[in-house]
Amino acid sequence: MTALARPRPTAVKGSATAVLASEARLFLRDPAALFWILVFPTALLCVLGAIPSFREPSPDLGGLRVIDLYVPITVLLAMITSAIQSMPPVLTGYRERGILRRMSTTPVRPGALVGAQIALHGAAVAVSALLALAVGRIVFGVALPGHLPGYLVAFALAALATLALGSTVSAVSRTTKITQAVGSAVFFPAMFTAGVWLPVSAMPDTLQRIVHLTPLGAAARALDQAAAGGWPSWTHLGIMALWAVALIAAARRWFTWE
Repeated sequence: MTALARPRPTAVKGSATAVLASEARLFLRDPAALFWILVFPTALLCVLGAIPSFREPSPDLGGLRVIDLYVPITVLLAMITSAIQSMPPVLTGYRERGILRRMSTTPVRPGALVGAQIALHGAAVAVSALLALAVGRIVFGVALPGHLPGYLVAFALAALATLALGSTVSAVSRTTKITQAVGSAVFFPAMFTAGVWLPVSAMPDTLQRIVHLTPLGAAARALDQAAAGGWPSWTHLGIMALWAVALIAAARRWFTWE
């Protein structure tokens, strides 16, 4: 006898909003996530800014100071921490505990939970970026982005590509332990290509060209260009967009609810 497929419950209007509010309360109760996403990038900026030589203009950097270069880097660091270290364990944990599977039998779609996590971590990155820009301007006199529309476009594409990377990490990891291992394997190369240890503009030319092909390397260059007052290169914007599309497709292909 052929088994009849159980009809899916009809989605209830407003359920996605309720899930978002619930996830927001849980997110705000996670002090580790709040610290690493909102506080740590700006705290690192303050530590680096306390080094006197980092506040001196350098001819090798075109007259810029090292601290000028590190403001966009701290913005990218918040993205990396949020998308790769914070979000994937939450999504994998929901799947591992069967929460997503149980939600699929209710009027609340499991996709609403995933969407809420992406929205919350994206919002946290935006707040962290505003904090880093404000502290950089007020404490260290770093100029605000000279081309604001270009900066916002580069920021949005960088955040999209990084969150897509985190979603892919969650998709290919069946357990939270695997998520932490895969996340760590991705986390450190992402920080290198973002210029956390050495600004991309200070790398050798050949290494710069390679790094600029990565999503965080292209993001670093695009944010630098917009901060300097120009429209970001379409090449770097295109690289970020291509990475975002490819990673979203990979996450949709491999993500399972169970």
